[in-house]
Amino acid sequence: MQKLMLLGDEAIAQGAIDAGLSGIYAYPGTPSTEIMEYIINNREAGESNVRSGWSANEKTAMESALGMSYAGKRALVCMKHVGLNVAADPFINAAMTGANGGLIVVSADDPSMHSSQNEQDSRFYGKYAMIPILEPSNQQESYDMMHYGFDISEEYGVPVMLRIPTRLAHSRSGVSRRPRRPQNDLHTPADLSQFILLPANARRRYKGLLLQQPRHVHLSESSSFNALLPGEDKSLGIIACGIALNYLNENFPEGKPPFPTLKIGQYPLPRNLVKQLFDTCKEIMVLEDGYPFVEEILTGFFGTYRNIRGRLDGTLPRDGELNPNIVAAALGHEVSAGMPVPDIVRPRPPKLCAGCPHIYSYNALNEALNTYSKGRVFSDIGCYTLGALEPFTAINTCVDMGASITMAKGAADAGLVPAVAVIGDSTFTHSGITGLLDAVNDNSPITVIILDNATVAMTGGQTSAATGKIEDICEGVGVAKEHIIVMNPHPKHHEENMEIMKNEISYPGVSVIIPRRECIQTAARRIKTLKKTEESAK
Repeated sequence: MQKLMLLGDEAIAQGAIDAGLSGIYAYPGTPSTEIMEYIINNREAGESNVRSGWSANEKTAMESALGMSYAGKRALVCMKHVGLNVAADPFINAAMTGANGGLIVVSADDPSMHSSQNEQDSRFYGKYAMIPILEPSNQQESYDMMHYGFDISEEYGVPVMLRIPTRLAHSRSGVSRRPRRPQNDLHTPADLSQFILLPANARRRYKGLLLQQPRHVHLSESSSFNALLPGEDKSLGIIACGIALNYLNENFPEGKPPFPTLKIGQYPLPRNLVKQLFDTCKEIMVLEDGYPFVEEILTGFFGTYRNIRGRLDGTLPRDGELNPNIVAAALGHEVSAGMPVPDIVRPRPPKLCAGCPHIYSYNALNEALNTYSKGRVFSDIGCYTLGALEPFTAINTCVDMGASITMAKGAADAGLVPAVAVIGDSTFTHSGITGLLDAVNDNSPITVIILDNATVAMTGGQTSAATGKIEDICEGVGVAKEHIIVMNPHPKHHEENMEIMKNEISYPGVSVIIPRRECIQTAARRIKTLKKTEESAK
C-alpha cells in the first residue's frame, strides 16, 4: 500500500478513514485541529460520504459520536485535553453505555502549555472512565491504533481513548497504509436498553464495566503496543510511555539503551510485564510525557519501598514536556548546553495582527472605561485574549471557554458594577449562551461584548457556528432587542463605538455589543481564492 509523510494528527485521520470510519465530530483546538481538517479535505473520505464537520463544542461532538456508535457505525471524536473537561459528562457515561459501532475518543494533550491553560494528562480521564487507553510512540502507531482501537471497541463494546501529545501531533514521519475496510452496516444495539442510564439499568451496566476490567488488563498484557525490550545492564529498568521512548532512544547509539525497557502504548498498565521488569532490575525510572500517571500506579502496585525514579522524586522535572536532553540528565549523561540563543530569535510575545478588528474594539473599550476603577473586564479563550498584553492591557481574566460571561455575572453579584465580559463569536456558541441566559434571568448589570470576526480565528479560520445567528440567539435567551447593538470596529468609527460602549456599560441590566468585522487573515485568504478563481475562469 501507499506510504505517506504525515503529521501524527494526519496519521490518526488517515488511519480512521482506512479503518472504515463513518463520521468524525470535533471542536477545533490545538493540537488536535488537523485531524478534522485532514478528513474534511480528504477525497477518499468525501467519496465514501464520511460525515465531517465542526461541532458547537466538545460535549455536543462527544454526544453526536455516541449517537453514531449507537447506530452501529464507526465514529471518531477529537478534542484537545481541556476540551475533554467540556465533554466529560458524556465521555464518562459512554463507558457505562458502552459502544455499538466502534468509538474512539482522541484527546490531544499539551505538555508545556504551548497553546493551553494547563497541561493536564488525559490518561487520568481514561482511567477514571475505566476504558482502554492507547498512547502511540510514533506516527505509524498513530495510524495503526485506529484499526486496532475500532476492533477492540467493537469486540469489547466500550469506547477507546487515544492520547497524543503536541510533539507527536505536529511532527511528521512516513506511514504505511493498510487496505481500506468497508464501513459498518447500520445496526442498532441488540439490547435496546443498553444506552438508557436510568439508575436500575445504570447499576447493571456499571457492574458489567467492573467485570470487564480483568479483560482490559489481559488485552493490555498481550498488546503488541506494549513490549519488554531486553537490556544487559540490570542496574536500571526503564518504563517509557508513548513518545518518551524516542527521547530515551536518542541518547544511545543506534537507538538501543543498555537497560531493560518496558515500552508502554496501551493501558491499563500491564501488571505482569511491569513485575518482570521489577523482578530483574535494581531500580526503575519512569519516562512519561505529562503527569506522573504511571509512577503513581506503580506505588499502588508495589508500595513506596521500591526505588522508583521519575517526576515525583525530582529525577525529572515535575512540569513541562520531556526531551532528549532532560532524559540524558536523568540518566547521568553529560548534557551540552549548546550555543547561546541570539536575541533576534528569542521567543517574543504574540500580538494581534496589524489591522485586526479586535484592536479597535479594545481601544474603544479602554476609553469607555477610563472613568471606572481597573479590573472590570472578564475575557475568554481566543486570539482576543492577547488584549491582556501591552499596549492594551484591556482584560483581566482568561480561565476557560465561556467563563467571561459567568465570571462577569458573579463579580456583578458581588457588587463589582459595572462588569464587562469579552467573548468571541465561536466561544459564545461553544459555552457562552447558557451564561448569558443566567445573566438575563437575574437581570445582571453586565455588558457582554461578542467580538464577531466570522471565524474560529485562533485555530486556523474554521467556520464559526455563530455566523449569522448571534443577534437572534441573544434575543432568544431574553436580551432586550434595544440593548443588542452591532457596531463596526474600525478606527473611523472610534468615537461612535466608544459612546455606544459607554452607554451600554452604564445600563443597569444585560446588554450585548457585537463588534462585527471579518478577521483580516480569513479575508486575505478569501480574496486570494477569489482572484485565483477569476483568473482560472478567464
